[in-house]
Amino acid sequence: MLDDLHDQMVRAAWYYHMEGMTQGDIAGRLNLTRRRVNEMLAEARQTGVVSISFNSPLQACAELELALCEAFGLVAAVVVPTPANPEDMHRVLGRAAADFFYRFIQNHRPKSIGVGWGTTMREIIRAARQVKLDDVRVYSMMGGLTQGTEINTFETVRGLAEVLGAKSEYFAAPIYMDTPQSREVVAAQAVFQRTFEAIANVDIALANVGDVSEKSLQVRYGLPEGVSAGDLTKAGAVGDLIGRYLDADGQEIDHVINRLVLAPTFEAFRRIPTRIVVSGGDHKHAIMRAVARAGHVNIVVTDVDCARAMLAK
Repeated sequence: MLDDLHDQMVRAAWYYHMEGMTQGDIAGRLNLTRRRVNEMLAEARQTGVVSISFNSPLQACAELELALCEAFGLVAAVVVPTPANPEDMHRVLGRAAADFFYRFIQNHRPKSIGVGWGTTMREIIRAARQVKLDDVRVYSMMGGLTQGTEINTFETVRGLAEVLGAKSEYFAAPIYMDTPQSREVVAAQAVFQRTFEAIANVDIALANVGDVSEKSLQVRYGLPEGVSAGDLTKAGAVGDLIGRYLDADGQEIDHVINRLVLAPTFEAFRRIPTRIVVSGGDHKHAIMRAVARAGHVNIVVTDVDCARAMLAK
């Protein structure tokens, strides 16, 4: 009974402080009175469940984190409650990832960090705490697009570098070339050879994954001409990591798109000691399971529903 009351208190505090729900909304969600919700929020502050940051994970989240680590051989996992409104997913994951990332870099003091791009990455940067790591370099891990902040590699790298007080190293190239031949010509140039080598030698990779639906920024804005989401699905793709499309087992699909991408090979990517992926939502279940199953990443930050789907047999 006491555990149930504690869990309700933690849930009420999470919804109020992390998802911005009103006390009335929380009362309806948990079948409580507004007065009881108010009392729980006060108790959460008094007992230290909530201080400047959110200190107490829900029991279910902690159990899922352990299960993910055991199932996929992960170094660590962070699982947050699935937000009631799917539109809050990026923000909730961004906050959780930013908090984990801050603690991780404080403990491990990396010299170099490679980053992807996307809406979740933008939210991580927004939620990140200011530090000063002037001896650290932040690298783009792949080419990108220029239509908006979420898909602009320059904005992402600059934003994270500013938060960390670090130096920026840009990857000035599109994510996909027009043909495999043009990709090989570009990749063979000395400047890109040095870039790929530097990326493969970063201490931490921080990325997200994309699916093959219209919810994916890459599907909407970044696929090369003549390639559609339907083509990728027919070839067995469930999503991408660093622009490389994978099947349900985490293997690269046999499709021309994987011969056009300007990003490290997975062989090189997996040399990075710490590989963090931050993603969640119903449309990410298959690709999150795939990258974890194949061992492409060793730390995941996701939501409860996605974690359960990753563990489902």
